Amino acid sequence: MEMKDNNLDGKNDDMCEVFNAHEDVVKRAKQRMPSEDEYLDLSEFFKIFSNPTRLKIISLLSVDDLCVCDICEALDLNQTTVSNQLRILRANNIVKFQKEGKMARYSLTDLHIEMIYKVGLEHILE
Repeated sequence: MEMKDNNLDGKNDDMCEVFNAHEDVVKRAKQRMPSEDEYLDLSEFFKIFSNPTRLKIISLLSVDDLCVCDICEALDLNQTTVSNQLRILRANNIVKFQKEGKMARYSLTDLHIEMIYKVGLEHILE
């Protein structure tokens, strides 16, 4: 059984044959759209998730709170690399840390971050 691949065959089956916008639906949808600034902020937020090392850190922290040494060991990376990525994640309110003596233990700032990571992973694994 051959499956169509999202209009890669050059046909326009995925487009309306006539242009006739449904004004009531469009109006409702537009009323619920975020502002342009909110779209820009959201775009910047998602860029944070575009780095594989940062995603790996988020993945680890979705399982447990970890100190920098634990993250370095788990990812087989040096402390400078991990610290640089943690700094970016902290600056964007993705992770937080708490000093425990001489250790800095990191965690995700809230459940939303874990959910975004897990839903994204679930989507690509479908």
